[in-house]
Amino acid sequence: MTKGEMTGYVHSLESFGSVDGPGVRFVIFFSGCGMRCQFCHNPDTWDIRTGTRYTAGELVEKAWKYRAYWGSKGGITVSGGEPLLQMEFLTELFRKAKEKGIHTTLDTSGNPYTTREPWHSEFETLMKYTDLVMLDIKHIDEEQHRILTGQTNRNILEMAVCLSDMGIPVWIRHVLVPERNDRDEYLYRLADFIHTLKNVEKVEVLPYHTLGVFKWENLHLDYPLKGIDPPTAQRVENARRILGCEE
Repeated sequence: MTKGEMTGYVHSLESFGSVDGPGVRFVIFFSGCGMRCQFCHNPDTWDIRTGTRYTAGELVEKAWKYRAYWGSKGGITVSGGEPLLQMEFLTELFRKAKEKGIHTTLDTSGNPYTTREPWHSEFETLMKYTDLVMLDIKHIDEEQHRILTGQTNRNILEMAVCLSDMGIPVWIRHVLVPERNDRDEYLYRLADFIHTLKNVEKVEVLPYHTLGVFKWENLHLDYPLKGIDPPTAQRVENARRILGCEE
């Protein structure tokens, strides 16, 4: 690490990610998140200060070692936490990745998005180096979104429209949670919204799971969805049908 170089906070790294974008991905999980999703399986990423500091160059070099496994589709995915909380560092990382011809994917909840300046201009710069955005829409209903995540969804939906207007390729991700967003009414409303976008290449339904409960317990946090089981295969298939997921 050279003195004066920009650094970012990283929670963890995954060398062979297979579900975080096209192909095999080197996945970088940033620290820090402003949302408090009731189903979060990574509450240990919420606090940005728990991360390890890296420079963008260090991360690109780590990723580059695995390029032989990427084929024509793989590359780098930045997830979290919420990467947009460290947007300046993220832009530097993606800029360096593109210098090497690496495919870049951003996995985001969209929570930090705003049209205010200078944030939005910086976001537009980031998009110049971003090949794909995986946008997690937690709930289509504003009131229920606040219950589920502690935050509004208005700016998240605005971000989806902005990405559509910019022509940035997007995959929509939706975590299906029983007793929260697994109602046909909500699913049809989400489908209607997605149909207004011109840039959606793929829609994914991710079944809620309880694999991260032990992390809540380790952090001495009360798990909000205690007693709620994952959705049945029938409800997952129902959601996939309504949202128009590919087979």
